[in-house]
Amino acid sequence: MVGRITPELKEQILARTDILEIVGARVPLRQAGQLYKSCCPFHQEKTPSFTVTPARQSYHCFGCGAHGNAIDFLIEYDRLSYPEAMAELAHRAGMLLPEAGTDQEAAPPVDLSPLYRILAEAAALYQQQLRDNPQAVAYLKGRGLSGAMAAEFRLGFAPPGWDFLLGRLGRDPDQQQRLIEAGLVIERTKEGETRRYDRFRHRIIFPIRDQRGRIIAFGGRVLDQSEPKYLNSPETAVFHKGHELYGLYEARQRQHQMPRLLLVEGYLDVIALTQFGLPYAVATLGTATTPEQLQRLKRHTDELVFCFDGDQAGQAAAWKALRISLPLVSERLSIRFLLLPSGYDPDSLLRAQGRAAFEARLEQAQLLSDFLFDGLRERAQLESAEGRARCDAEARKLIALAPEGTYQQLLLQRLESLVGIQRSSSTAAMPGVPATFARSSQRPPYARPLQGARTHPVPVRPQLTPVRLATALLLQRPQLALAARAMPEHWTSLAVEGRELLSELLAQADADPAMTPAKLLEQCRHCEQEPLMAELADPETTQHIPAEGMEAEFIGALSVLNRQAEREQRYQWLSRGDLECLSAKPQQALTP
Repeated sequence: MVGRITPELKEQILARTDILEIVGARVPLRQAGQLYKSCCPFHQEKTPSFTVTPARQSYHCFGCGAHGNAIDFLIEYDRLSYPEAMAELAHRAGMLLPEAGTDQEAAPPVDLSPLYRILAEAAALYQQQLRDNPQAVAYLKGRGLSGAMAAEFRLGFAPPGWDFLLGRLGRDPDQQQRLIEAGLVIERTKEGETRRYDRFRHRIIFPIRDQRGRIIAFGGRVLDQSEPKYLNSPETAVFHKGHELYGLYEARQRQHQMPRLLLVEGYLDVIALTQFGLPYAVATLGTATTPEQLQRLKRHTDELVFCFDGDQAGQAAAWKALRISLPLVSERLSIRFLLLPSGYDPDSLLRAQGRAAFEARLEQAQLLSDFLFDGLRERAQLESAEGRARCDAEARKLIALAPEGTYQQLLLQRLESLVGIQRSSSTAAMPGVPATFARSSQRPPYARPLQGARTHPVPVRPQLTPVRLATALLLQRPQLALAARAMPEHWTSLAVEGRELLSELLAQADADPAMTPAKLLEQCRHCEQEPLMAELADPETTQHIPAEGMEAEFIGALSVLNRQAEREQRYQWLSRGDLECLSAKPQQALTP
């Protein structure tokens, strides 16, 4: 059992947790400016009102009111208890929780900073060795890599010998233990004798960085034909192969949201593509593609292209990638497959045919659906009934992995055309068809319904009158209240819907210079107009207004209301025949 979790421990776990990683693994998020949006997983809706804000590490649904941090999300979505949610996040962060009933209950969390520090020191030593080693420099030049690329990707060189790092960083037993924990040094015990030696020797070194740019592991490639050609760091407290991708940090430094991401197999392929002006390639870390890696990639792009060698091993890897990708395909994420000519990898093909030819191949990369059915044709003997039946059975298992809905139904229709059978339009009535094909059966695994889930009417986007526009802008940027200080308040006399709400929000925002959108919205929770406020607080309400124009729009909306108040007042004076007020200047006449 998990012991006592102190507030300090909770804060450290949250500090090492990315809420996008937690929510994005369960909910299909779409980027909208600085936010990520989706239909709420906690109640039924058609218009997305669920937002994740990375800057605040929080989520909020403007429809049902669900909100919180990564811990709250796991508790409500996965139905975990508080200790279970903390244990899940601690495991992902590489931290240990105290056990109940032991002296460790109040023990501090594991400090991973020494591991990050020694990995950074090792990277600096490897980089220096590369600069000082003509053989390693000549190898990289022979591969066509420029010095700028070597510097950007922080390439290094591990010299021959068993104790390069041990002799420089293993100054005492504690340092040696850190080198072992970081995967840089191997410890072996044989016949009672313990021996320690460097893991990477006589290899080009490729540092692997996490999403924050910290070095968490290394890959090493030999300079000759010896085996193994590539060697990677083992799993450590800071490195999990199935979650990380080589080159993703570097690609994101150039462009946060990329139109396309190219998933290749080799480190040198990533660097070569970048050098040739295609800076959107990433690579797996010596393992097959994992669902966790794809969940991370889909948050950064709308098109993912798998690029594999055209040999038998590459085709087998592509088919595995297809199975992993099917649950994630959607109208927002296009997945394609590119098999290169036999004998080529991206690096060699670029140098042989050039960038234009490679980009032309990218444009012709097969959509996932085409790649799926081409693969089925190659594997099946469609000239016989037995072959078509086997093809049908295999294909249905794959199609069942796709999210339910239109895409899955279109795949089924194409399968029926391929095997030559016609069924009724209602797949739920098909004999032998899994229940996952029924339109009303289950939701996709990333958005499964919860017991006791709340239901709410689908919100209707409100019409943006001047009052509502000013309210929406204020809810999204409370500091706009400062701009209203120098303006007349004639509008406060208007008898229009929403005027009292705007006045109240403006007073609260003006009284607190540190007011945040979430805090301003929270202060009016459970009030009569909360549903309207939730809609107006949605950034999509004012998505047509650029950030730099929000203040001008806010002032403009209040000015419109002031002019409306002036017209109404002057009409009243005219109807009463009050010529003295009518002849006065507007500012004088309207001053209380």
